[in-house]
Amino acid sequence: MTELRQRMIADLRIRNYSPRTIDCYTRCVAAFARYFRQSPLALGPEQIRTYQTYLVETKRTSWAAFNQVVCALRFLYGTTLQRPGLIEDIPFPRQPHRLPVVLSPAELARFFTAIPNLKHRTVLMTMYAAGLRVLEALHLRVADVDSARQCLRVEQGKGQKDRYTLLPPTLLQQLRTYWHATRPASVWLFPGRRAAMPLDATAVQRQCGPAAGRAGLAKRVTTHTMRHCFATHLLEAGTDLRTIQQLLGHRSLQTTAVYLHVVTPRDGIPPTSDLLAGTVIGSARG
Repeated sequence: MTELRQRMIADLRIRNYSPRTIDCYTRCVAAFARYFRQSPLALGPEQIRTYQTYLVETKRTSWAAFNQVVCALRFLYGTTLQRPGLIEDIPFPRQPHRLPVVLSPAELARFFTAIPNLKHRTVLMTMYAAGLRVLEALHLRVADVDSARQCLRVEQGKGQKDRYTLLPPTLLQQLRTYWHATRPASVWLFPGRRAAMPLDATAVQRQCGPAAGRAGLAKRVTTHTMRHCFATHLLEAGTDLRTIQQLLGHRSLQTTAVYLHVVTPRDGIPPTSDLLAGTVIGSARG
């Protein structure tokens, strides 16, 4: 490990960046250095511009991956190398505005029914009924399920923040069904092949496309679609945007406000989370 890499990792740790972000940033900087076969110490604005052009025009990287590179280089030059003037030459791109894909409750029920594996199905149901990101769901511990207060504790979610979210009775029933069938001998609610580790996210992500096909859905379904459905269905049921923001763990209300553009108002539906989760999970279970 080079001295520069060690310094950057130390700077990231001092600022309490998550291990996942540290790994992402160091990989981005390493790829930048490999492209020019030089240390970043010897590279400057022209090389950064050339590399960004390569990512967009030749590699055709996604805007999400492009932004990760931008964040990594801005941290390297602005914080570790103390060259703040240079980060002005590392602009964030304008990203296309896309609305999230949302499934109706009937489509969700068909999707869940098309997943034969009980553990994978329960993970995705948990993501929908509680509004969790995939890693948040997979890092749930048995002790995080608070049946008495009807809530789930999300420990160190995105942004290294703890929060509580919903545990509808229908989800609790599904979790009990899963628990009695599998009896996971682990602190993790959804352990992987090794009980000491949680289930790998890839194992769940790979279920979505094939299950959507078996369910006859034309929409592109990913693990994150569950979270989009949670927010949109609550908003359609009358839940206020601020409450949804807190349940999702969004830092900004503006991030949550995107769901205002995809809602379909439904008159007469009470704003109860279990009505929505119960319709979907109950249908899928039946």
